[in-house]
Amino acid sequence: DTIEAGFLISSAGEKRAVKKIAHAGLNTEICGLSRPNPQDIEAALECDVDLIHIFIATSDIHLKNKLKMEREEVKSRAVSSIEYAKSHGVRVEFSCEDATRTDMDFLKEMCIATQNAGADQINLPDTVGVSSPSKMANIIKEAKKVTSVPLSVHCHDDLGLAVANSLAGVKAGARQVEATINGLGERAGNAALEEVVMALKILEGIQTRIVTQRLNQISRLVSRLAGIQVQPNKAIVGAN
Repeated sequence: DTIEAGFLISSAGEKRAVKKIAHAGLNTEICGLSRPNPQDIEAALECDVDLIHIFIATSDIHLKNKLKMEREEVKSRAVSSIEYAKSHGVRVEFSCEDATRTDMDFLKEMCIATQNAGADQINLPDTVGVSSPSKMANIIKEAKKVTSVPLSVHCHDDLGLAVANSLAGVKAGARQVEATINGLGERAGNAALEEVVMALKILEGIQTRIVTQRLNQISRLVSRLAGIQVQPNKAIVGAN
C-alpha cells in the first residue's frame, strides 16, 4: 500500500530517485523519510510525496548517548515537525525510534502528543532488533489504549525474530507492517516482506494487496540487483 522510497536529505541522488518514483503514476502511496526538522521536511515536500515519515529516538539510551536531549525537548520537536508537515497538506507517519527500549509511560506520552499533533499513523519500531513476540504484542496493546490512529511495526532481525515480532504486533492490533524485500536492511536486516505477507495469509487468514504470485520474481530481481544471492532452504536429515 505504501512505498517508502528513500531518505531524501541523505543525498542529491536519493532525492532525484524519490521524485521520479513519486511521479511514476504508481498505484501506491509514496513516502519519504525525514528527521523532525524543516530542512528534511522541505526536501520531502519538494519531491511531491504523499506521506512523510518523521522519526526521532525516544529511548533513554538514545536520548542520552545519541541525541543529547531531554524527553520534553524530543516531544516538542516531534509535535512541531508533525504540525509543520501537516500544514503543507501531506499525510504524516511518526516513529518513536527504539520504541522497544523506551519507557512505557513516556512511549504513551509520545503517542498521545503526536496523535494530537495530527499524525495519521504511529510506528513503534524494534530499531535494534532486541524484542520478543510477547514484548512486541504488549507494546502494541498498551499503545492502543491511548491512541485511535493506526499503529505500525518495523522490526529488525538481529535475533532472527523480525517476522515473528511483526506477526505478534499484527495479532495485538497493529494495522501496518513495515518490511523489505528479502529482508534487506541495516545490520542483520528487516522483516522480509515476502515472509510476512505469506505468513499473514496462511497462518492468520489476512489478505494484503500484494500480488503473491509475483513475490518470487521480485525477490530474485532484488537479489540480482543487490548482488546478494537468495539461497533456497536446505533440508538436513538428522538422527532424530
